[in-house]
Amino acid sequence: MAIIYQAKKNSAVKSSQRLTISALDHLGQGIARQDGRIVFVPGALPGELVQVKLNAQKKSFSKAELQKVLTPAAERQQAPCPHFQDCGGCQLQHATTAAQLRWKQQAVEQLLCHQTGLEQLPWESAITGPDFGYRRKARLGVWYQQSKKQFQLGFRQQGDFRIQPLMQCAVLSPVLQPVFKKLSPVLKRLQQGRCITHLDLIDADGVATVVVRHTEPLPANDIELLCASWPEARWLGEAESGQFTPWQHPDGLLRYSLPSQQLTLSFQPDDFIQVNAVVNQQMVDTALDWLAIQSQDRVLDLYCGMGNFSLPLAQQAATVTGVEGLLTMVARAATNAANNGLSNVQFEQADLHLPWPQSGWSQQRFDKILLDPARAGAAGSIEQLGRTGAGKILYVSCNPETLARDASQLLQQGYQLTRLKAVEMFPQTRHLELMALFEQV
Repeated sequence: MAIIYQAKKNSAVKSSQRLTISALDHLGQGIARQDGRIVFVPGALPGELVQVKLNAQKKSFSKAELQKVLTPAAERQQAPCPHFQDCGGCQLQHATTAAQLRWKQQAVEQLLCHQTGLEQLPWESAITGPDFGYRRKARLGVWYQQSKKQFQLGFRQQGDFRIQPLMQCAVLSPVLQPVFKKLSPVLKRLQQGRCITHLDLIDADGVATVVVRHTEPLPANDIELLCASWPEARWLGEAESGQFTPWQHPDGLLRYSLPSQQLTLSFQPDDFIQVNAVVNQQMVDTALDWLAIQSQDRVLDLYCGMGNFSLPLAQQAATVTGVEGLLTMVARAATNAANNGLSNVQFEQADLHLPWPQSGWSQQRFDKILLDPARAGAAGSIEQLGRTGAGKILYVSCNPETLARDASQLLQQGYQLTRLKAVEMFPQTRHLELMALFEQV
């Protein structure tokens, strides 16, 4: 007799349920509890009663799809951007800006206290800037839809790889805002437009720059059409080789300034820069204030990039040593120091994910250290900081998870967390950056 097996029904897929949201996690998702299990609900806000559908169930948590807000939070608002529901660029426009910061900071506090064992954190007032129009660097996707013979220009869709076509972006710098109206009509007129994959947009101290990423050389007519669509902008082309070719305005150098320090830094389109100019200036000012640089101080700046912190530090310290993994950035930082008349700062190349070299800068003693690592954190360097003798270590973090991990190491080395600031680099999104000062006990 044949035995027919009936597959078990997926227990994660159930009818709609009602949940009360208690908080946001550090990824901007609403948190609820059901039968002792945490349920993550993207799009829900603390204090709300919501109707959801569970769509994934793990051992200790579940994920749910928000179907309806039954009782909205007082902080819920209509998202200013008409693309908010579809575009993947922002996650929190449906909440007031003040509430976004408060909830993100609460989520980070829970994470840091849980990982470090600290019961209280020494919060100071947050660094904030404009709620919108703050982003001076962004990458737009370009997609040719063969079936409709149409181009799509925008960011990735929520939870998808496809491009969400946009007509505006509320967080882009006003200098970059015209990109959609100017370029969208032109793409369909290009002979080889399908070879364009991305557009990099950069606001370099008020000058719009467009870097066109393409897989094959573009004909001269296409280049002329693009440049003519936005003549005020600086245009550069980039092929697979990674080389940039100026198409309009031959001065290929991009620049941004730090007005408080009267410094100007040059960079290339692929270089990392802090995308929020107003917040970046406040971060530099805070670093100088917290480290209280004295004229005799020897300072170490790890993950120094092109010298965003190194050069302001060198204006006050005896010496500054900047260390960076990429040789191109080391050279860029040295050029920026020379262009700004700073001779007491030197830059070294080292892979800071590996044990430090046993010679040169790593054998010196430093009075103060600043580190600004990427999202992966400073796992390769954090255990070696204590032997530098530094009395103060300022950690600038773009990832609370890796800061929590690295902070635990510094606490074990005898440092105390004495000052902490939330840095609202990306309003309307789930991201929150931090500045944390550690001092020897």
